[in-house]
Amino acid sequence: MASVNLQPSVFSFLEQLKKNNDRNWFTENKSIYHQEAAVVAAFAGELLKEMNKHDVIETGSGAKSLYRIYRDVRFSKDKTPYSTYWGGRFKRAGKQRRGGYYYHLEPGGKTSLICGFWAPAAPDLKLIREDIAFDPAPLRKILTDPVFVKNFGGLRGEQLKTSPKGFDGTHESIDLLRYKQFLVRRQFSDQEVLGGSFLALANQAFKDMRPFLDYMSDVLSSDTNGLPI
Repeated sequence: MASVNLQPSVFSFLEQLKKNNDRNWFTENKSIYHQEAAVVAAFAGELLKEMNKHDVIETGSGAKSLYRIYRDVRFSKDKTPYSTYWGGRFKRAGKQRRGGYYYHLEPGGKTSLICGFWAPAAPDLKLIREDIAFDPAPLRKILTDPVFVKNFGGLRGEQLKTSPKGFDGTHESIDLLRYKQFLVRRQFSDQEVLGGSFLALANQAFKDMRPFLDYMSDVLSSDTNGLPI
């Protein structure tokens, strides 16, 4: 595994941007932004190489995975023009590999690696709930695996306050059926992110998320009779 480390300067830039989140300051410091973005892109590129050893990723490069720092403020009360974190996504290749991997790098212990489904389309959400209602054991097995519990704690995401329409509120797995989002997340300290082993830690975290993504891919690529969609 190549040694590509994130330097403290990638967080220092974000800390300064948070204090000076306006276009004038950003314009004056744009060269520094490009310099630090290149470091993050290089790190993401090495991470992508490692991930392709245990999954098939469609995203072509680290640079292509990186989100724009410019915020869309049209429908937001927060009008600050720039994001104060480095974020990006690795998309899994092929329609049979559902879901994606996300990285969010932010100082103050706010760095996290995430996989899952932020806003499943109604047909997908129905498939997931129907599979859980029919047999919750496969998902329960993943969520209670010691490695999963140690690294991720549990399933995350928004939930309904009541039972979803068409499902029995007394179902044994109503706790799972209430989910509207299905996310897995691991958080990291600044020390871990800026240490010499974050590339290996990040790659292993994404690798440990695979059983969850494989389960979801199987559910979302077949109908209730198990036939490919």
